[in-house]
Amino acid sequence: MMTAEEYEESLRQLNLNVYMFGERVENVVDNPIIRPSMNAVAKTYELAHLPEHEDLMTAVSHLTGNRINRFTHIHQDIGDLIKKSKMGRLLGRETGCCFQRCVGMDTLNALSIVTYNTDRKYGTQYYPRFLTYLEYVQEKDLVVDGAMTDPKGHRGLPPHQQPDLDAFLRVVEERQDGIVVRGAKAHQTGAVNSHEIIAMPTLSMRQEDADYAVCFALPSDAEGITYIMGRQSCDTRKLEGGSLDQGNIRFGGHEALVVFDNVFVPWDRVFMCREHDFAGQLVEIFAAYHRQSYACKVGVGDVLIGAAQTAAEYNGVEKASHVRDKIVEMNHLNETLYCGCIACASEGHREPSGTYCVNILLANVHKHNVTRFPFELSRLAQDIAGGLMVTLPSEKDLRSPETAQWMEKYFRANPDVSTEDRMRILRLIENLTLGTAAVGYLTESMHGAGSPQAQRIMISRRVNVAEKQRAAKRLCGVDT
Repeated sequence: MMTAEEYEESLRQLNLNVYMFGERVENVVDNPIIRPSMNAVAKTYELAHLPEHEDLMTAVSHLTGNRINRFTHIHQDIGDLIKKSKMGRLLGRETGCCFQRCVGMDTLNALSIVTYNTDRKYGTQYYPRFLTYLEYVQEKDLVVDGAMTDPKGHRGLPPHQQPDLDAFLRVVEERQDGIVVRGAKAHQTGAVNSHEIIAMPTLSMRQEDADYAVCFALPSDAEGITYIMGRQSCDTRKLEGGSLDQGNIRFGGHEALVVFDNVFVPWDRVFMCREHDFAGQLVEIFAAYHRQSYACKVGVGDVLIGAAQTAAEYNGVEKASHVRDKIVEMNHLNETLYCGCIACASEGHREPSGTYCVNILLANVHKHNVTRFPFELSRLAQDIAGGLMVTLPSEKDLRSPETAQWMEKYFRANPDVSTEDRMRILRLIENLTLGTAAVGYLTESMHGAGSPQAQRIMISRRVNVAEKQRAAKRLCGVDT
C-alpha cells in the first residue's frame, strides 16, 4: 500500500490538463486552492498505515490475498459493509471535509456486480476484464474517480433527443481496438487528485439511447481529457496568506467539470458498451452504495458539534439550558444518520458475483435523511455561534498594529480564551456551514448521490406497501 508521501509523489508524475480561473494550472499538487483537497485524500493513505486503524482502513483482497487499502476492496461480507460506514465516519471526523475516495470504491463494487450480470445474459467478457483492472487498482493502491453525473442539457428530453447530443457522454466511434467517446462529467469530486477515472451512465437507458450506455476506465491524464475546476465560496482566502480565515486550515475538497473530447478507450478498459438494459442496474446499485457512503457526513457532523460546543464555551454561554438542548439535538440528529448507514450495511445481501450489497431501501432512507439533517445541524451551530461568525474582520486586521488592539479588546468574550482562538472556532463553523467545506457538507448532502427526489423514487419502488396493507386488514378483520 502507498504511503501519504508516495501518493503525493504519484500525483506529481501525472500530466493533467487542468484549468482554473481561465488559466492552465501547471502544478496541481502545490496549488494553494487545490492542495487542501489533496491533503484530505492523503489522509486515507496515512491512516491505513496506523496499527490502531488497520481493521477499518485495510482489508485482504479476495483476488490476491494481499492486504490492501479498503477503498480498493470488494465487499465480501456484512462486516465489510459495516466497516465501510465506520471508516467513512472516522475520515469525516479526521478531515472535516470530503476525502474523495468513496465514489471510486462504490464504482468498483457496483461494477463487480453488474459486469457479472451482463456476462451471464449476453456472454460478454466484461467481468474477467473488470477483475484484471481491479487487481491493477488494488496492487497500485490507486485513487479512482467514479464519474456518473452528465451535464444532462434539457432535463425534459432523453439523451438521444438532446439539442446537443454531447449533453450525455456517448460512444461516437467503435473501432477494432476500442471505442471513441465524447461528452463530459460534471461535479466530479476529487477529480484532479485521482489516478484513474471510471465513467458510467447517469440514468436508465432505452434502445434509442444505446450509444450512451457506456462504462469505461482511463488514466486520469489520458489524451483528450480536460479538467475545469469549480469555484467554491471563500476559495480565494487560501491565497491571502495566514490561515485563520480559512477555518479548516488543513483539509478541503474540490469539484471539476471533466471533458472527454474524442477520447480513445481500448477494449480492455471497456465494461459496458451499448448494453442499455444494464445501465439502470448500474446506476441503482452504485447509487445505493454511494448513499451508504454518506456516513462521512456523520464524521463531519462530529466536527461541527465539537465546534458548536467550543463556541458556546468561548462565548461564555455553555451552561445556558437552551444551548445545552441544542447540542443534544445536534447529537440526536447526527447519531440518527449513523443509525441509517449502519442499518443498510447490516441488512446487506450477497449478489450472484459474490459481492455484498447494502439494503437498497435503507440506503435510500439514510441518504434522504442526509438531505435534511446536516442543514438543521448547521442552523443550530450558527445559532450557537452568533452573528460574529459572518461579520468578523480578517486575520490581517488581527495582526495589524493599527487595529489589533481593538480586535483584542472588543472580540474577547471568555477572559480565559484568547481572541484568536475564538476567531478560529467561529471561522471553522463558517467554513463548515457557509464556506468551502459547505460544498462537501451541505450541497453535497443535498445533491450528492442523487437529489432528494431520486431517493423518494427508490423508496417508493422498494417499499412493500401491499404487505403493509395485508397486515392492517388482517388485524381489523377485512377480508383479504
